[in-house]
Amino acid sequence: MTVDNDIAESPNPAPQRRWWALAAVALGVSLIIMDATVVNVALPVVIQDIGLTATQAEWMNAVYSLMLAALLLTTGRAGDLWGRRRLLLVGMGVFILASVVAGSVDSGGALIAARLVQGVGAAMILPATLSTVNAIFSGRERAIAFAVWGSTIGGMAAVGPLVGGWLTTDVTWRWAFWLNVPVGLLVLALVVWAVPETRELGEHRTLDLRGAALSTLGMGAIVFALIEGGQYGWWVQDSGAISPVPIAMTAGILLMVLFVVDQLRRQHAGKPVLVDLTLLRIRSFRYGSLAALVVALGEFGLLFTLPLLLQNALGYSALGTGWLVLFLAIGTFLISGATPQLTARLGARAVVRLGLACEAIAVGGLAITLSMSIGGPAIAAWLFLYGAGVGMATAQLTNVILVDVPVAESGQASGLQSTFRQLGSALGVAILGTLLVVSLGNSTDDHLASAGVPADSRPAVVESVRHSAGAVIPSLQADPSTQAAGDAAADAMITASRITTGVAAVIILLGLAATLALPASAGRKEDDEEPSQSR
Repeated sequence: MTVDNDIAESPNPAPQRRWWALAAVALGVSLIIMDATVVNVALPVVIQDIGLTATQAEWMNAVYSLMLAALLLTTGRAGDLWGRRRLLLVGMGVFILASVVAGSVDSGGALIAARLVQGVGAAMILPATLSTVNAIFSGRERAIAFAVWGSTIGGMAAVGPLVGGWLTTDVTWRWAFWLNVPVGLLVLALVVWAVPETRELGEHRTLDLRGAALSTLGMGAIVFALIEGGQYGWWVQDSGAISPVPIAMTAGILLMVLFVVDQLRRQHAGKPVLVDLTLLRIRSFRYGSLAALVVALGEFGLLFTLPLLLQNALGYSALGTGWLVLFLAIGTFLISGATPQLTARLGARAVVRLGLACEAIAVGGLAITLSMSIGGPAIAAWLFLYGAGVGMATAQLTNVILVDVPVAESGQASGLQSTFRQLGSALGVAILGTLLVVSLGNSTDDHLASAGVPADSRPAVVESVRHSAGAVIPSLQADPSTQAAGDAAADAMITASRITTGVAAVIILLGLAATLALPASAGRKEDDEEPSQSR
């Protein structure tokens, strides 16, 4: 493996400082991943506090992942060109400032805008952390570092709801954002002290702005269509006018096709490109990234919809919801200790498959057993099994994806595979969130009819339940005059959640199917070279 295109602008880190560098990037990743889920359990409270609609609630979550997905290709390349540590520092600064604003706003539009800027900062942070790990570790140490990085993603996604639930219950949901400030400042200090600067040297050191525009607009249009389908209609609006959704979806697909064609043409002509699409010719990278997309789609979609069910239909508080979801993190962290031994015995590819199988069984089991009478221990058990699967699959997927990628291309590769993950996160919230809202509306009408609610009263109840993503259910149940309607809506929430969770299980099975195409050597190769930054 040649690493002539990577240089270090700062002295080589001592072995002990390398691990401090890993702590710095792991803490940075923890912050941005946790922020993708920390507001989930606070969602019902935020909806009531500042009057979010169901669509705004989806956007509050999805716009963060969307900006991550849309910009990772650009920021990954920018880090290669101008310095990964430099990009990490700038990104963390943007993230901290946006977090201050997000915790201070009083309207849905302003909160969505702040989350968008948070996503921009996170998009600078994520590829810089992974490519830095890939550059400063080698051999067995690299496998350990990848496991720490990957387990951090899976575990912190589950810790976020507990932190959000605690802050929402005992303090205020605004601290779910303000907490990023002191932790972010600690990350900045650690990065300055321990993380070396690495960047690429080469003939073409310019950023492909046209490619950046095409990929950003294309991904944005696709996610817009998925989220707004329930609001505007998939083909026509209630007024009879043509919906913007199919137009946006078609435009997004065309823009992404143009992006791919443009990148291939530029690369063939020897011009600088945003991303080296020939990386997808590497079988382990191609199918591993596809599996990562599907896993993120199922996980983040589930973590968006599950808190709505627990609080709006099953009567859990925000803190109680956080404690339940914590069992997911416990499963992830406990299995992480055994993952290196499992990998040594079975190989990374087998561990990834085992993890995905556990995820599919857990989510499918949750879908089957969901009911108004399901107890907390049963939910916790399914989430624990799911978390164990996440710990195995997510930690080793990174190693599998990058095992055959030259270190000199680690920035582009980490940006591209992170794009797959974050696109999956945005699609998970968009697809499963939309499915939940649509199913909830249809199911509420059916359950109201079965409960004997008059036909002329049903449309208003259905609209309020659907519009609030179920947040209005507890208030309906608390009023004796609407208790029957509230109970029917709670039953409808169960039905809609079973549908949504079942679809999530099928999606995870698709990710498992993608791993069947991984080469037998994926994850087994060891790189005994020195860290690339020392060349």
